Amino acid sequence: MIDRVTEYARAVVAGKVIAGTPHIQACQRHLRDLERQNTEEFPYHWDIKRANRILEYAEMLTIAEGEEPIQVKLRGFQDFDLGCRFGWLNQKNKRRFRRSYISKARQNGKSFENGIIGTYVAGFGGYNYGKLFTVATKKRQAKIAWEEMAKFIQADEDLSEKFKVYDYKSLIRALETQCTIEALSREGGLDDGFRGIFISVDEIHQHKDNKIYKALYNGTRALDETLVSMITTRGDKLNSFCYEMDSYCLDILNGTATAEDFFVDIYTLDKGDNLFDPKNFIKANPFLASNEDGLNQLIIEAQTAKDMGGSELRDFMTKSLNMWVRNADDQYIDPDKLKKCAKNKKLDSMRGKECYIGLDLSGGGDLTTLSLEFPLDDGHFYTYSHSFMPKGRLEEHIETDTAPYDIWANKNLITVTGGQMDFKNDYKFIVKHLKDIISEYELQPQACGYDPHNADGFLADLEELGCPLIMVTQSARFLNDATVDMRLNIKSEKFEYDQENELLAWSFSNAAVVENSFGEIKIDKKVGAKTKRIDPIDACINAHVAYQKCNDIENQDLEKNMEDYLSLMGWDK
Repeated sequence: MIDRVTEYARAVVAGKVIAGTPHIQACQRHLRDLERQNTEEFPYHWDIKRANRILEYAEMLTIAEGEEPIQVKLRGFQDFDLGCRFGWLNQKNKRRFRRSYISKARQNGKSFENGIIGTYVAGFGGYNYGKLFTVATKKRQAKIAWEEMAKFIQADEDLSEKFKVYDYKSLIRALETQCTIEALSREGGLDDGFRGIFISVDEIHQHKDNKIYKALYNGTRALDETLVSMITTRGDKLNSFCYEMDSYCLDILNGTATAEDFFVDIYTLDKGDNLFDPKNFIKANPFLASNEDGLNQLIIEAQTAKDMGGSELRDFMTKSLNMWVRNADDQYIDPDKLKKCAKNKKLDSMRGKECYIGLDLSGGGDLTTLSLEFPLDDGHFYTYSHSFMPKGRLEEHIETDTAPYDIWANKNLITVTGGQMDFKNDYKFIVKHLKDIISEYELQPQACGYDPHNADGFLADLEELGCPLIMVTQSARFLNDATVDMRLNIKSEKFEYDQENELLAWSFSNAAVVENSFGEIKIDKKVGAKTKRIDPIDACINAHVAYQKCNDIENQDLEKNMEDYLSLMGWDK
């Protein structure tokens, strides 16, 4: 029996098929799993018949769209992505993969593949009265995969006898199994309570958080066999659920994360690839770049992007090359650079050391953050950050900010202050918390940089710290040196923080650079992101200001700073 999936995987790994590293890793994973199947550590097995069954089904379908109907003929990558998800079984002979994440450039058949899966599972999957969903943030997007299923049914006489399509209510019913396929969207009131045997979640780069995914995936827990299929093209929102999921999936592929029930395949260019070389286009466009017309279309798009640059280039890189692109015109720091600064290091390791304090005081009911900066002997800086939020504001801000403040509170990254009816931070409590930390860890505070906003009421408490108090004026002129220097420290990996402090990392990702007429900078929230908090990074910069002032380095050589910055960016003069 021919094993189309494995033959393709071997061809990719052998270099006979041009592919990017993540797709090669997906193929390597399949081959590696074949070698360890039916073992104690890996209780899954490969069933060629089950894999071939969906491939054979797919090639019985008709593509009605176009000048004339044509029969489906799968490409190798489609054999792989479809066959893997149905051919791998657990000990109960149920599908191994309950989740999948497939990322490709646009117009490469993501919704087409989910359309195949949807009609197959609904009509021939052996499950009665099951519910299937196509889901997106907007109904129009949710209907794309649903319409693929409807077109397959309407183009085939045999399928038309087995399914009923209700276009007016975006519903398909399988007449023999009584399974239904429904298009849902967030704007249409999507919420908890959906138990889907197959769920197509479309373009997750448009999802502002993980709520849709979690609501649907949580509903599948009681089902023996299900598949939540996420499909997307990458984008430019690095502070997003999609970027987090994509990063996790890359970890699965490279072996740093283990999720045996999660199928992952990502089609993209590799670092260092020439963005405008047509030979590389197929890495992100396994369908479009495999035919002459599609390749020519991509060549034209590439030339336009190269000529125009800016947003046109960004759009080409995301939608046509499936690359993450940072809209970095004003971004304070590259998240990948910050990630390299994350260390398995806790405050306890700073016991007895000198530190510089930074305080950012909210207007009352938002985040208030304290930061401790520790200069280390090797020229590095370790930063401890802790935030506070009144209990009465917690639930409100979870919704408005789409941020997991409750989870961060459980991880002791946030202290929730007061009772249910308290909507304002108790600054005296925060100062006491600071004093307790200093005492517990025998710290030696050298100075405290504080935002004068809302500080008048507890300056006397701060004076009890026994160190100089430095008022940090919130202007670009005053903050420039510390802001620039901290960015350079991060770029050169001299900045260190606890790898478990997700709140601090989130704050950094929300920070944008604003510049005055003299070219001096400070950080602010990104445009249009009023609820994306930057209080933790503000506190870090206040602490760094205190360090600089106490060590007589406020008068930095700005030209040298610029040279260092350009060097780190790879733009040496």
